[in-house]
Amino acid sequence: MTLQMEASIPAGKKSGLVIETARLVMRAPSARDLDGIVKLANNPKIAEMTATVPHPYTSKDAEAWLEKVRTGNGYSKVLFAKGEKRVLIGVAGFGHRGEEHNPEIGYWIGEPFWRQGFDTEAARALIDHAFSETGIDALSASCRIHNEASRRVIEKCGFQWVGTGLNQVKALGASVPVDRFVLSRRTWESVRAWGASALPTFTKAG
Repeated sequence: MTLQMEASIPAGKKSGLVIETARLVMRAPSARDLDGIVKLANNPKIAEMTATVPHPYTSKDAEAWLEKVRTGNGYSKVLFAKGEKRVLIGVAGFGHRGEEHNPEIGYWIGEPFWRQGFDTEAARALIDHAFSETGIDALSASCRIHNEASRRVIEKCGFQWVGTGLNQVKALGASVPVDRFVLSRRTWESVRAWGASALPTFTKAG
């Protein structure tokens, strides 16, 4: 898991796109998703690895998050695993956090769905969306120094390490050391040219 934020993107780029990958459907969050979000997010293992997820995580926290997504300049998606019945597995987004120059990608995946590659699949889809559907030049990512699983996802997505820093973690009430990474549009274009898999499907929500 990388650090979750209430993602923000440049004005005019907030859309109702549905992103579809081989195993995931990613769409804008709604009130009907909140019970599932609370069930997954109310987990100290998630909260301690993210920036803004408190613990305990209550219905009021989920409602406040949804309101920020709806009324701010945020860009966030809820993630559903495909199957006979679509199952909510987490949240992802990208946007400016604090004084970061580049939008930062962030996500969390519910513990029952760890170690199945959903985090990498969601991150790659968001990266493809960011560079193919907006005009941004680079994305940032960060993870706690001891979060090896998140580091692997970040590196598999092509991000380059640029240094260390401190990020505030709401659940801990403290700042923690993190590694910081950047992925430029140029690097992303090179990866696509080297024969990476096809772009995910982007469709307007009905």
